[in-house]
Amino acid sequence: MALQLRPNCEYCDKDLPPDATDARICSYECTFCADCVDTRLQNVCPNCGGGFVPRPIRPATDWRPGVSRAHQPPSDRRVHLKYPPEAVAAHAARIRDVPPERR
Repeated sequence: MALQLRPNCEYCDKDLPPDATDARICSYECTFCADCVDTRLQNVCPNCGGGFVPRPIRPATDWRPGVSRAHQPPSDRRVHLKYPPEAVAAHAARIRDVPPERR
């Protein structure tokens, strides 16, 4: 099963096309832009508490038959945070000093 490749930052709603190099995801595929991860979220996913990694780029070209964005298209469903900014900041402040691999 391929990653969803969500089309936007869940915090600021910035567009994150499938080839965006500034898209970040957690292990649950929560998707944010690098700026929000660094400045607002402090590398703490507001949904699960995990850390973030750069989102992989799905090939646009079929380098192998049937394996590309044409066959596994990115999601067009925009996702937004269900928590207010104050709650996100408090959550991040509480666990930001715990390394992601120990959360």
